[in-house]
Amino acid sequence: MTEYYRLRAFLYNCFDQRSVMSAVTPINRVQGRSQVSRLSKPRLGRSQRRFSLIPVKASAETYDRDTSRLRLIQHKNEAKYFYAFLSQVYDYIVNPGHWTTDMRTEALQPAQLDNPNLTVVDVGGGTGFCTQGVVAAGIPTRNITLLDQSPQQLDKARAKKDLQGITIVEGDAEDLPFQTDTFDRYTSAGSIEYWPEPQRGICEAYRVIKTGGIACMIGPVYPTHPVSRFMADMWMLFPSEEQYIDWFTKAGFTDVSLKRIGPSWYRGVRRHGLIMGCSVTGVKPKAGASPLELKPIAEVSNKANSNVLMTVLRVLLGCVGGFWYFVLPWYMFLKNLVWPKSWNM
Repeated sequence: MTEYYRLRAFLYNCFDQRSVMSAVTPINRVQGRSQVSRLSKPRLGRSQRRFSLIPVKASAETYDRDTSRLRLIQHKNEAKYFYAFLSQVYDYIVNPGHWTTDMRTEALQPAQLDNPNLTVVDVGGGTGFCTQGVVAAGIPTRNITLLDQSPQQLDKARAKKDLQGITIVEGDAEDLPFQTDTFDRYTSAGSIEYWPEPQRGICEAYRVIKTGGIACMIGPVYPTHPVSRFMADMWMLFPSEEQYIDWFTKAGFTDVSLKRIGPSWYRGVRRHGLIMGCSVTGVKPKAGASPLELKPIAEVSNKANSNVLMTVLRVLLGCVGGFWYFVLPWYMFLKNLVWPKSWNM
């Protein structure tokens, strides 16, 4: 066990980006955003933007990576490279084992997609599987915007017949290119695990929806089994259920609730963690940006946040943890077939 901790500390020291991201300074007020839409007008330079001050409740250090956990692909560029390859087989390998159609329907139910006039943004939508669930719920494609940072994933979404007519945007979940108070609903499935600053991404969810709007975050849950825990920590972020609730509450959401989901053949087993393990929702109580003050953003998508060699090594080693979670659902599926129904899995 001592050697295990030595190995984990060594790997973390080799591949941690915190030293790169730690050069942030406290600020006393958060700066508001320009009301110019980046979809229709060119993005202004930093010196050209107009800002307004808004009241804040608290200050937060959002780059809160646990130094005992590697999370090698919980970085924007690493995730982008990872999905450049995974996008080719995502709908055929990942979804059947972790994110089924029935799970999608169950997870989106708390988002209350019950009015065809609702406008919806699906953040980190990738190949559009979650977006297809929004369409299936009755939202017309003209009212849906899909955002992801991976062009390969978005190409897959563009090719799907039932997604013709949606607006597709390449962008950053932690810095959404939309005006404040734009959408009625925010959905995101299987994206938060790659965000360096999950609190920032959830504050962005708060910002872009209207008063009374609902944000629905679907994502992984942390394992308790020691082997699965090690693999999860090597791969990416697996939040606890308490962390989800805390992030939503700090961002300013009210009526925050969490619904557990999972593949039916797991029979409720959660000790290995789940890639799609919960659906968390919150309601925006008033207009404007989140009242939570944040420090400067830690990582910028498409910007070199570390040297290329470290990025490549993180992706390769992180894939080891990812492979474990590729095998695991099939192991659980076979176990479900042979394990007596009266026995605990």
